[in-house]
Amino acid sequence: MRYAIKTGIAVAIAAMAGACGGEQTTSATKETAAQETAAQSGAAQSGAAQAGGTGISAESLARHIATLSDDSFEGRAPATAGGEKTRAYLIDEMKAIGLEPANGDSFEQETPLVEITADPAQSYLRINGEALAYGGDAVFWTKRVREEVAFEDSPMVFVGYGVVAPEYGWNDYEGLDVEGKTVVMLVNDPGYASEDPDLFNGRAMTYYGRWTYKFEEAARQGAAAAIIVHQTAPASYGWGVVEGSWSGAQLDLDRPDGGAGRVALEGWIQEDVARALFARAGLDFDETAAAAHAPGFAPVEMAGLAASGKLVNAIRRSASANVAGMLRGATHPDEYVLYMAHWDHLGVAAPSPDGGADEDLVSNGAVDNATGTGGILAIAEAFVRNETPPARSIVFMGVTAEESGLLGSGYFAEDPFIPLENIVGGVNIDGLQPTPPAKDIIVVGYGASELEDILKDAAEKRDLYLRPDMSPESGYFYRSDHISLAKKGVPMLYAGSGVDFVDGGEDAGLAFMEDYRAKRYHAPADEYSADWDLRAMTRTLNALYDVGAGLAYSDAWPTWYEGNEFRALRDAQRAGG
Repeated sequence: MRYAIKTGIAVAIAAMAGACGGEQTTSATKETAAQETAAQSGAAQSGAAQAGGTGISAESLARHIATLSDDSFEGRAPATAGGEKTRAYLIDEMKAIGLEPANGDSFEQETPLVEITADPAQSYLRINGEALAYGGDAVFWTKRVREEVAFEDSPMVFVGYGVVAPEYGWNDYEGLDVEGKTVVMLVNDPGYASEDPDLFNGRAMTYYGRWTYKFEEAARQGAAAAIIVHQTAPASYGWGVVEGSWSGAQLDLDRPDGGAGRVALEGWIQEDVARALFARAGLDFDETAAAAHAPGFAPVEMAGLAASGKLVNAIRRSASANVAGMLRGATHPDEYVLYMAHWDHLGVAAPSPDGGADEDLVSNGAVDNATGTGGILAIAEAFVRNETPPARSIVFMGVTAEESGLLGSGYFAEDPFIPLENIVGGVNIDGLQPTPPAKDIIVVGYGASELEDILKDAAEKRDLYLRPDMSPESGYFYRSDHISLAKKGVPMLYAGSGVDFVDGGEDAGLAFMEDYRAKRYHAPADEYSADWDLRAMTRTLNALYDVGAGLAYSDAWPTWYEGNEFRALRDAQRAGG
């Protein structure tokens, strides 16, 4: 889990409770939707009951986590010896479990990667000839795989949130040709700032609020460069995260077009820098920003301002791989249920100046994400132990380069070896915590899809309840691997460890999570211990097993809830459009 990409499940779980708002529907529509959901849930419940199974083996789970987070795996960084060892381990375990290759005759999907490192001494972003200080005023990069990328005198225009969202009747680019221009945007989406529950999803971030979407949309619109104004509250992280995460080497997929379809420069600027630029253009920043979150907003030319940019890059190519095994379905083998977890972590850190010979440099990633990777293996074992084979095929996939920007899952979504329209639904497991028994399961992005109805039934069987994360405005749902599939329409579920402890309640749970975040998250201290309490983890995994069983042993086709931004994609996908 990468902080800037997604602050981490530990942080997401610490911000809990509070359901997300949704689109308003008529009573008749609600009744019809409820009937359809009940039918889907009923079919899935029946399927889960048929699955039976012997449950998750805590001993096997512990073995996988301990092995994957051992120092000998060197932190599981992609394209390293530790990464290669991880891939080999996953393949060997999948074979031993009894899975077959999911990608034709291979357990792997090779994932081409490219590392682009801009040289700050030779790179610049200038406004009317004046350079912004790299790191202090702005952080910028390019996704174009070229040693030098440049543009000159690009007129600047403020495009509000940079959103084109037909289902919300919103188009910040309407009537505007931004070919060759530099677009300036706000972070998050209009619902957050307006606090209008009927605008987008209210304070709960939609995918249109993610910085990744804004750069992608700017490229589709033909802009020369795209700049986001950083504001701490709507971004949900401070400038230090921007500076630390998007400077230095940036790993990306090595796409066939070499990133030619992206804008020349992507970046962030500090809010006070933006305020000064707006003033130079004769605009009041607060008034202009307020107009951007009201319906009917029209783009605003930043009169008299032009941007020029240059990036001088060092380029290094490498390759990693997603690893996937399959339990083939008995009667509907061409319909698939997907379990996903990222196998990679941060590798070995550089020595600190005063670290000494005994300094621990291996970022083991026991919680993040040996737990999820071990979890999908343990779930696979449970399915294989069933006497009755599933009707549908079940794919267990460990994806690479999540910490570098969800690259492995993104590559699979762009070049899938099984048809996306045939994936019934999926479960992503990332960063399970070794907590003592809890009463809840956290659902990140609560209120997204009918998979939650199946999980609710599975949880209630175990005297658990579903808890939404309480800071939906932070958009944690959009910061883990499942979003790569969701963006293509595939219903995905992201759920994990609870915080309402049986002993100690929420206070104890929040303290546990905060201790992890402060002392072990993305640090060498994220290590496995034989003292870990796996009762809550295995309970959560058994509930997630039931979700997959409910799909694999039934004919249910769950979808996104009405009003979700991915619903139209799934409808078109299922219709063959």
